Amino acid sequence: MQKLVKLIKVNNLQYNANRDPNFYRRTPNEEFRVQALLGGDGTAQARFEVEGKVMCEQSVSLPGTFECRFQFDTPGVRVGTLQVESGSEKFQQEIRIDVMEHAWVG
Repeated sequence: MQKLVKLIKVNNLQYNANRDPNFYRRTPNEEFRVQALLGGDGTAQARFEVEGKVMCEQSVSLPGTFECRFQFDTPGVRVGTLQVESGSEKFQQEIRIDVMEHAWVG
């Protein structure tokens, strides 16, 4: 049996909660991109929420890719939740969304 979620990417990098968060950070009004590469057969319902607000939601034909693009206009750290369901399989992953006040200098 194939895994429902094969890979999660944030800003085109494989997501790893232990990686230095600088790799995923963005400044206000700069786009974030969350992708989930999905396996299996049939269709899946995928959703990405940040602090209770649905940023993206779609039905994906499997195998396929769920993609969500969004941005924030204020700095701060937020927690997003990726949820994918297909038949009886369910997947959930929390993802840190970190918006810096301004770009690094130097």
